[in-house]
Amino acid sequence: MKTAVAATLIASAAAFAPQSANTRTNTALEAGKLASKMQYVPCIPVEKLPAPGSATSGVAGGLAICIAVDPSGSVFALGDKCPPVNQPLSFGRVDGNSIEDPVLGTKFSLKTGEVVGAWCPSGIGKLLGGLFDPIGVPTYPVKKKGANIEVQVDVNAKANFESQYWSGVLDAQGKSNGKYY
Repeated sequence: MKTAVAATLIASAAAFAPQSANTRTNTALEAGKLASKMQYVPCIPVEKLPAPGSATSGVAGGLAICIAVDPSGSVFALGDKCPPVNQPLSFGRVDGNSIEDPVLGTKFSLKTGEVVGAWCPSGIGKLLGGLFDPIGVPTYPVKKKGANIEVQVDVNAKANFESQYWSGVLDAQGKSNGKYY
């Protein structure tokens, strides 16, 4: 009995002892960050290009992209998530040199992605917009190549973002490799 009590006390004390310098102090992945690699990748087929004055969505390098065509026929590529609540920008209306957030009413420049005019001017936008600082959306170089509209993106951006997640023993789908069924 005395031996069991002594062993329990020693084990309990060991739990509070300082840890050695070579142990990990967090659950962050130890994988190195991939270098940025900018390249043109296909986003949408040319036949899916929207009519002038409208937009559509696509994916390039794992990133959600809004392809917008201004009234004169020029093609622009922007990030497809409207700040501050990330609804799709591709649902917006293209008006001249800007595209309007379909929910909160913020207009973004097609060329720079910066906010044009008032930040979140419509209805609920006035309430939500007051909680966040105005911020634009990313823009990407775009070109037509063959039968595709290509967008220049960092093809390692998605992998770098996802490398910050720890899958642990099992992920939410019950697998240890993080892949989808």
